[in-house]
Amino acid sequence: MQLSLIDQVPEFTKSYFLDVFAEASFSSGRMRLKTIQGQQVPEDLSISIPSKFISLYPEGTIYKLDTKLIQKDGRKPYFVALKGKGIQRAIEFFDYNLKVQKKNTH
Repeated sequence: MQLSLIDQVPEFTKSYFLDVFAEASFSSGRMRLKTIQGQQVPEDLSISIPSKFISLYPEGTIYKLDTKLIQKDGRKPYFVALKGKGIQRAIEFFDYNLKVQKKNTH
């Protein structure tokens, strides 16, 4: 797992995170992503992404994506997904994702 900051490229700030794992959940009428436990990023951090990119699979699906950290004054930090069109389910969680999909098809 390469959960590292991009610091070798001077034009990037240390706000880009690669290979972040997040779980889809249904909240406020749409699918949303939040980071999962066991990474070098805080658990339960929101990831902004258009729901059309994650609504093909059921709630509980784990995705792997690259993100940018956004920190606005007075607000809780959150991630923005980079390359939303290219988001895919995490192959590292293949068995887990398969169980989630089978559970929601019965």
